[in-house]
Amino acid sequence: MAGGRKVPDLTTGPIGRTLVLFALPVMATNILHSVNGSANAVWVSHILGEAALTATVNANQIMFLMLGAVFGLSMASNIMIGQAVGARDEAQAKKVIGTSTAFFVAVSLSVGLLGVWLTPHILDAMGTPAAARRDAIAYLRVIFSAMPFMYFFSYVMMAQRGVGDSRTPFYFSILMVALDIVLNPLLITGYGPFPELGIAGSATATLIAQTITLAAMIVHLYRRKSILVLRPGEFRLLVPDLPIIRGLVFKGVPMSFQMMVTSLAAVTMMSLVNRHGVETSAAYGAAAQLWTYVQMPAMALGAAVSSMAAQNVGAGRMDRVEQIARTGSLWALLFTAVPVVLIYLADPWVLRAFLPGDSPSLPIAIHINSIVLWGFIPFGIAFIFSGVVRATGAVWPPLLAMVISLWVVRVPLATALEPHMGAEAIWISFPIGSAVTLILAAGYYVWGGWRTSRMLPTTPPVTDEPDTGFGQPMIEEAEALADAAEASRRSPSAPNTPGS
Repeated sequence: MAGGRKVPDLTTGPIGRTLVLFALPVMATNILHSVNGSANAVWVSHILGEAALTATVNANQIMFLMLGAVFGLSMASNIMIGQAVGARDEAQAKKVIGTSTAFFVAVSLSVGLLGVWLTPHILDAMGTPAAARRDAIAYLRVIFSAMPFMYFFSYVMMAQRGVGDSRTPFYFSILMVALDIVLNPLLITGYGPFPELGIAGSATATLIAQTITLAAMIVHLYRRKSILVLRPGEFRLLVPDLPIIRGLVFKGVPMSFQMMVTSLAAVTMMSLVNRHGVETSAAYGAAAQLWTYVQMPAMALGAAVSSMAAQNVGAGRMDRVEQIARTGSLWALLFTAVPVVLIYLADPWVLRAFLPGDSPSLPIAIHINSIVLWGFIPFGIAFIFSGVVRATGAVWPPLLAMVISLWVVRVPLATALEPHMGAEAIWISFPIGSAVTLILAAGYYVWGGWRTSRMLPTTPPVTDEPDTGFGQPMIEEAEALADAAEASRRSPSAPNTPGS
């Protein structure tokens, strides 16, 4: 049970249908978060101007980097919970939940405090344009204040997906996004009784929305008696369990590194873009808003295959894990190609949501999309292979593949060619790096040793598999039935009726 409602058993049933039904709420959640980010960008750009938009783009790169740092820990907890649930080991699942909760509180508070202190130095290291620096500092400091709530919100959502529930996070994401979108213009402009905070108002809206939604979600889980919350008699589980801590660190940190490697590459690319002025930076920021929608189907499917694969690994159903990978990669190909084509065809119009029609950044953004968009198709398929591999606990190979594709191919290629090709070198490095990611991820999936890896020492449950009629099991079952019948005849309390 999760949230008082029976959730799907991801170890049984049709894989394709279960995968899509599980992924749809995840994708809807991602859409909501992207709509939220896009709405914020619209308010900032149209009220405060292009320099303010550039400030939020630079600050958001840091925010994504920090969220990437906790993603791996959330994912490791998700996989541990999923494997324990698949093995029908509720006691182990509770241990993971207790230890993870204490761990996330400590990590999130530490990151938030350090971030507020280091904000100016981080933005200076990125080469944030001088026209956007002041706004970026104000925005990012509030974002770091919200980081503990963002971290814990992410952890609770991932934990719910680990037990097979992808709908409850979606419902609460609706609340969070609605609050953020409504509060954004009110706090930016100081409408009515609200204070006029300028660009910091956009970040403050995020802080308030995350805090209220997280509190409401935890209350809901307690009211529904979810397995994911600890009762008074279970608070002892908040004392960290060292084997679980080791699993979170040694399995989660590589996944966090993978996200951080991706985010650092994005920050580095942003630094390269910033060299070409505010107009190019604003164009890049507007195009990047659309890229989030292109990636959402693959990200949703990646989350779905990880949760499904983790439960099936715990249940000892590696045959289904292989089927999940094949089905997920086909869906990723379809679901990523469709938005790429649609955005490519509608580009001149959809970009005007983020840039005024007469903005000199608009034709630059159209050109960027004509080159970069297509690289998300191979990247989406690679995301599926990496998600399945990680679900077993094999976390280092996907990290290595990402390091090679981003830091051996994409960033050096853009850096080396930029003096000769200008900003064009940055754009062409994206699809080339994505192709390398797919080649490496698919190669390890086919030939790697991930099938023998495990995150938790769980024992697969005994299932009522149909008997094939071969070997010892039928003999043992017949002997057991005979012994039971003999015991029944000798028992003085046994009913003296035919067939008793």
